[in-house]
Amino acid sequence: MAQENKKQSFSAFSEILASLLLEKGILSSDQLDVAFKEQKLQKVTFEECLLNLGFLSEAALTEALSTASGYSKICLKTTLLDPALRSLFPQEVARSFSMLPLSLEGGILQIALSDIYNLPALDYLRHKILEVQDVVPRLAPETDIREALDHYYGYDLSIPGLLKEIEGTPSQTYSNDDYENPTVRLVNAILIDSIKMNASDIHFEPEGAFIRLRYRIDGILSQICTLHSSYWPSICVRLKVMAEMNIAESRRPQNGRMTFTMGPREIDLRVASHPTIHGENIVVRILDKSRSLLALHQLGYSQNIIEQIKTSFLRPDGIFIITGPTGCGKTTSLYSMLSYISTPQINIMTLEEPVEYQLPLIRQSDVRDQSRMSFADGVRSILRQDPDIILIGEIRDSGTAQMALRAAMTGHHVFSTLHTNDALGAIPRLIDLGLTRPMLAGSLMGIIAQRLVRKLCPLCRTEKEISPTEALLLNSSPKKTFFLPKGCPSCRNTGYRGRIAIAEILVFDKELDELLLNTSSRSILNQVAEKKGYIPMKEEARRRVLEGDTSLEEILKTVDLREGT
Repeated sequence: MAQENKKQSFSAFSEILASLLLEKGILSSDQLDVAFKEQKLQKVTFEECLLNLGFLSEAALTEALSTASGYSKICLKTTLLDPALRSLFPQEVARSFSMLPLSLEGGILQIALSDIYNLPALDYLRHKILEVQDVVPRLAPETDIREALDHYYGYDLSIPGLLKEIEGTPSQTYSNDDYENPTVRLVNAILIDSIKMNASDIHFEPEGAFIRLRYRIDGILSQICTLHSSYWPSICVRLKVMAEMNIAESRRPQNGRMTFTMGPREIDLRVASHPTIHGENIVVRILDKSRSLLALHQLGYSQNIIEQIKTSFLRPDGIFIITGPTGCGKTTSLYSMLSYISTPQINIMTLEEPVEYQLPLIRQSDVRDQSRMSFADGVRSILRQDPDIILIGEIRDSGTAQMALRAAMTGHHVFSTLHTNDALGAIPRLIDLGLTRPMLAGSLMGIIAQRLVRKLCPLCRTEKEISPTEALLLNSSPKKTFFLPKGCPSCRNTGYRGRIAIAEILVFDKELDELLLNTSSRSILNQVAEKKGYIPMKEEARRRVLEGDTSLEEILKTVDLREGT
C-alpha cells in the first residue's frame, strides 16, 4: 500500500513538474510526450528520465524541482559543512541514501537531497537518530552531493588535525581553491567554529613567531589558539582570495567581503586587513542576519522601554536618536525599529556606512569615499525620492545634522545614531553640531542611550548576599541577594551566555519641548523627565542586577552607579 501511495505521489508530482516545464518554455509538449513514454519503458522516475534523455541538466532540474515542490535549493559550493555531524551520520548511510547533512539546530535537521521523494532517507533520519525531531530537505544536484560527500567524509576537518596535516606537507603545492589544500579546509573550519560559538569577529593577529587567533564572543575577546607564523602566509592569502582582495598588496589596508551558507542561515563576512610590523593583521566581522536582525521585543529592552519606543513613533514627524559607544548595538536596534514600522505603504530609505544587512521593502544606500556622496549629500538626494522615513547611519558633522533636522521639519521620520554618554547628553552634542534649541524643540521624537552587557548563564549562576558596599552601589537593602557568574560547559565556563541591553529612553512631549526651548539646565530637564516616567540608565542597571539578569561586576564596566551621577 505504501509503495502504491508512493507511485501515486510520483505520478501527481510528475504532472505538476511537467506543467511547470511546459509553462516556462523549458520543454516542448513533444519532448514531454517522449519523456513520459520513455519513463514507462525504462521504469524510472520522470526526473531521472529527463536527465537520461538529456532534455535537462541537473542544475536546471534542481531549479524546476524547487519551484514545483516548494523546497528551497542550496548551492553546496558556497556552503560551510559542520564536521560535528559526521558522528551522527555514518559515511555509508549518507552515501547509500545520497544525502548530505547541513546543520542540526534545536532538533531541526537541514539535509541536502536530489530526490524529494527519498522516503527511506527521511524515515531513517526521523526514526533512527534521536537528536532529530524534524527534517527540512534542501534540493541540490546529485553530482554536487556526491562531490560534497567525498570532501565531507574524505578529509580531516578538525583544526588540530589540519594543523598537523599542513605541518606534515610543507612542500606540496595546491591551487588556492582546491579542497585537497589543507589551508582551504583550515580556514573553513575556523569560520564554522566561530559561527557555532556565536562570535561576532575573528582576529588573526601576527606576533613575531606565532599568530594569535581570537574570537569576540558576547563583546569579549577570547583566545582560541596560537598558530606558528609559518602557517600565516597561506592562511592570509586564502582569506584574501575568498574576500576578493589583492593578494599582492600587503603594505596598505584592504577591505573585502564574502557570503556563505551554513544550514538555513546566510552569513556575510567582512574582511579587513591592516599592515603591522609583524605582517598583516586580519579581522573578519561575522554578520549573521538570522541572529542579528531581531524583533523589537527580542532586543533585551525592558517592557517599559519598548512601550515608550512605540509611543514616540506616534508622532507624525521628528528625529529619533540612539546614542552609545561603538559596539553597543545601535545599528541592530535601528534595524529592529525599522522592521517594526515597515509596511508596503511606507517608503523607507537609508544611508549607511556600510550597509550591514539587506532588509526587504527598504531602499538602502552605501555612503563610502568611492561613492563620492556624503551623508549630507545623501539626505539632500533622498528628500527628492518621496520618502516617509529616513535612516542616517550616523550624525557626525554639522552638514548632516542640518539636513537631518530639515528632513524632520518637512514631515519625515528620521532615525540616526550619535556618540554621547547618555540620552540627555545628545542635546548639547546636537547644539555643538550647529543646531539651536528653537530648532530642536518640537523636532525630537525620542532619544535612547544604551549599553550591552553579558547575561548571566541561567544554568550555573550562584546566589550571594549583598555586602554593605554592594548595597550602596545598588541602592538596596543589605538583606537582599544577587547573583554571581560561576561557569559550566553550557556557557564555556565563562558564567555568561548572550547579552542584554541596558538602556534609558527620553520621549519628548509638548512640556519637554517647551522646557528645551527655555532652559539649558540638565538637572531641570532630568527632574521633569523622571516625573513623566524617564528611568536613568543606572536605575535600570541596578534593577537588572537585583533581578539576576546580569552581575554587578559586568554592570560596573559600562554604567556609573555612583550617586549623583
